[in-house]
Amino acid sequence: MPSPKRLVASSPRRSRRATAPDVTAPGILEWSYRSRSAADTDRLGRLVGQCTGGGAIVALYGELGTGKTVFVRGVAAGLGASPRAVSSPTFVLVHEYEGRWPLAHVDLYRVRDIAELEHIGLSDYLDGRTVVAIEWAEKAGPELPQDRLEVHLSYGGGVSRDILLKATGKGSRGVLTCVKTHRKTRRAAAVSPKTRRAR
Repeated sequence: MPSPKRLVASSPRRSRRATAPDVTAPGILEWSYRSRSAADTDRLGRLVGQCTGGGAIVALYGELGTGKTVFVRGVAAGLGASPRAVSSPTFVLVHEYEGRWPLAHVDLYRVRDIAELEHIGLSDYLDGRTVVAIEWAEKAGPELPQDRLEVHLSYGGGVSRDILLKATGKGSRGVLTCVKTHRKTRRAAAVSPKTRRAR
């Protein structure tokens, strides 16, 4: 069973550029996003956290330094947990935080094979209530739930990052659709004053 939760507490602003969500394979929804900075990546993570309900799985993929932990920090803030408390759990493998929904932040970087996942107790967090953010999610293999929001981060030019969000099931599609809707609303609100001035 998971250990007692550690109590640990903001709102995303518009980001710079994104393309419209696109259905690729049946049941899979994808959305490409260009993050211009770590703060931009954090804001996207916050929006995901605000759109996420209990039991959601956020599976993160990407090389070292692409912003996986920064994104999870944003998710924590979006859930109402303190983003300052979030750090990479590389040595203890799982950190737990309390917010609107409990958050388990899992880092599988040091996991060598599937058998080690039993010692981590990953399945204990898949309780339909806890939001689980998994860095190096590819190492979870068949333990990874079918319905998940995949976050693929890669290096862009300079400090920018290319982020691909991929929803693989009904629940994660709801999260991604919410993210898209809120982004569109905020962009419209940001452009509106300029439009009025132009008139």
